Amino acid sequence: MGRVTIDIDQNRGGVSFSLLKSEDLHLFNEGRHTRLYERLGCTLTEAGDAAYFAIWAPDASAVSVFGEFNHWGKAEHDLSRVGESGLWEGVVDGVGHGDAYKFHIKPRDGKRGFNKADPFAAYTETPPETASRVWALNYVWSDDEWMSSRGERGAHDAPVAIYEVHLGSWKRQGDGRPLTYRELAETLPDHVFSLGFTHVELVSVMEYPYGPSWGYQTMGYFAPTARYGTPEDLMFLIDRFHQLGIGVILDWVPSRFPVDDHGLARFDGTHLYEHADPRQGFHPDWGSAIFNYGRNEVRSFLLSSAFSWIDRYHVDGLRVDAVSPMLYLDYSREDGEWIPNESGGNENREAMHFLRDLNSAVYGSFPGVQTFAEESTAWEGVSRPVHDEGLGSGYKWDMGWMNDTLRYLGRDPIHCSHHQGELTFRSVYANNENYVLPLSHDEVVHGKGSLLTRMHGDPWQRLANLRLLYTYLFTTPGKRLLFMGSEFGQVKEWDHDSSLDWHLLDQAEHRGVFDLTRALAHAYKSTSALHRGDHDSAGFQWVDGDDAARSLISYLRVDPAMDSPALVVLNFTPGSVSDYTVGVPEHGVWQEIINSDAAEYVGSGLGNGGSVTTGDSSHGSPASLTLNIPPLGRLILPAPIQPEAQSV
Repeated sequence: MGRVTIDIDQNRGGVSFSLLKSEDLHLFNEGRHTRLYERLGCTLTEAGDAAYFAIWAPDASAVSVFGEFNHWGKAEHDLSRVGESGLWEGVVDGVGHGDAYKFHIKPRDGKRGFNKADPFAAYTETPPETASRVWALNYVWSDDEWMSSRGERGAHDAPVAIYEVHLGSWKRQGDGRPLTYRELAETLPDHVFSLGFTHVELVSVMEYPYGPSWGYQTMGYFAPTARYGTPEDLMFLIDRFHQLGIGVILDWVPSRFPVDDHGLARFDGTHLYEHADPRQGFHPDWGSAIFNYGRNEVRSFLLSSAFSWIDRYHVDGLRVDAVSPMLYLDYSREDGEWIPNESGGNENREAMHFLRDLNSAVYGSFPGVQTFAEESTAWEGVSRPVHDEGLGSGYKWDMGWMNDTLRYLGRDPIHCSHHQGELTFRSVYANNENYVLPLSHDEVVHGKGSLLTRMHGDPWQRLANLRLLYTYLFTTPGKRLLFMGSEFGQVKEWDHDSSLDWHLLDQAEHRGVFDLTRALAHAYKSTSALHRGDHDSAGFQWVDGDDAARSLISYLRVDPAMDSPALVVLNFTPGSVSDYTVGVPEHGVWQEIINSDAAEYVGSGLGNGGSVTTGDSSHGSPASLTLNIPPLGRLILPAPIQPEAQSV
């Protein structure tokens, strides 16, 4: 929260002040308030010696605020009802910046009162402590240049390469302590910049009680976790990313919340934020409560949380976690464990309405900010505009591509010829949504191993397959996402309680993976054909997707505006292929800009000497290239800038 001038009415012996105007009450109760963080929670006075408190607890018989400022005396500072809105408010003298506090709520049913943290707190005690902190945000930003141009950086025709990072385990001090936000700011942005990634996605940094949840059991929907520092420290880290031209995406979890006693569950003694019926209000997969999207005030709460991170923290995107469980009433439930909608179907229409409201509000108020839906099913129109009956997200994660690709690369090459469809099927649906291709944290946990160990073969083949995977990632249509540690071939499965194995960079084969990842990211940004057609059917053309016998595929990526192609050829077997002919649309000398099996990446070194001159027509194209295809390798050859005239 910020600060505000509060007038004390000495004649009344109380306060003649409220941040809540009639318009706020109207919008809140209609589910359309998007800036409750400016009205509810705790707001300090300009003088810093008193604070205004406001909270939503419609079924409470009494609400008081207590904390360090009154020696945790629960009965000293009662709040007052605000009409019939369900809100309570009051001003407390002697409150200072940083003071810990909670609300004491007495339920209407006469049962014993209980204590709750502030759902709108801007900062909290460090877990496992559970109190909120009085906090007046105070940070001067230095990212004007970024903010004025960020819209073009995340656009559908822009290169978007996302480095996903869990701040607590990216790198640690020698004693095992996680780095703070400000310590991370000294190294993490430079690492991402050097790699060539355009964006960073922070695995949920919103306050959470249980460490092994990685932040996906969110408790503080308006507060960054205190584990790594203050809110201003997180702002400093985001600012540093922006100064290097790197966008910041935050994980955001509106699908569920934990049922810890101090949190949102049964907040005023009733099921306030969640459904009362466990068939609607309790998620069996996570043991979490599910938001009641049909309740207007809950929608205002969630919309305001989203706006808070974009407005106050300058984030450039929200990755909306677990959208599928929001959309399907029967998600992970057996017959009798869920309640159909009014038409007897399994669609959660209230969640659909909320997601449309969310995306409409974000894009309407923050041009240039994107939303990313983690939606794992074939639900239609996730990234289609709301006015076209879609859900309105900017992007959708392509979980099908991830599953098919990792399954294929985990197979013995002897069997790959029977599973060519795992590589080619995606072209059937690739333009149905604006896709992000995610190789995320979910693929390197829960016994799955690392990406490297999920590849087939002996140690050399696994590294070659990993380099092949990354070349595929950076050249197939869609935006790209890679989890930290994968850029150098982390061997161990990800552990949120320990650092990445940075010492692997001292080994030539892992340095080779790192150097290839960096080369791919920079080539992706500088070669327009590799990104401008990511969501355009004209941006991809098969050359040959049917060579299942040799497990080879080849395709053209095309910049629709420039009609400038790049050829990509992939060999998914450990044997090299000589004199392999593919058709290309232009005569001339095609430069080999990436060979994932090059010696500089500790590959076999087989290639084409850096360039290839076209020959006669092939595959229905006016020209052709005859190539040496390295084992488990990938070639990228952009079209010649000045094609040579040749007879056909």
